[in-house]
Amino acid sequence: MITIPDTRGFARWHVWIEMEDDFIGKCGITERYLEVIGIIEFIDFPDMDMEVRKEEKISRVESGKAFFEVRSPVSGRITEVNRLLETAPSIINADPYGEGWIFKIDVKEPNELYELMDEIGYNSFMDDGGDI
Repeated sequence: MITIPDTRGFARWHVWIEMEDDFIGKCGITERYLEVIGIIEFIDFPDMDMEVRKEEKISRVESGKAFFEVRSPVSGRITEVNRLLETAPSIINADPYGEGWIFKIDVKEPNELYELMDEIGYNSFMDDGGDI
């Protein structure tokens, strides 16, 4: 049996995941990347019950500066999207790791969680240029 990490994981494509239990993870865009792309104005949500693979493009957000393709941090099935963001997408910027989550995923490959960076590793990655 695989033990689920108790910390937030960060993908190099600037998406985080935090496990709510042994199966469901809450996901969003990292605060450091939001500083680069600016205030979010629109979100194209992933489809409910969509089966996705790690790194697959599943959603899109737009700011006044650019758009950002949201990729899944792990493989699984989309179980929920944050409808609060439909009318107030800038909540992502105000609270990226709380009320600003974008989707929840039923993780199918828990070993992929260990391939993600922790917060220190992600910040170091960003300090070194961060694939932006």
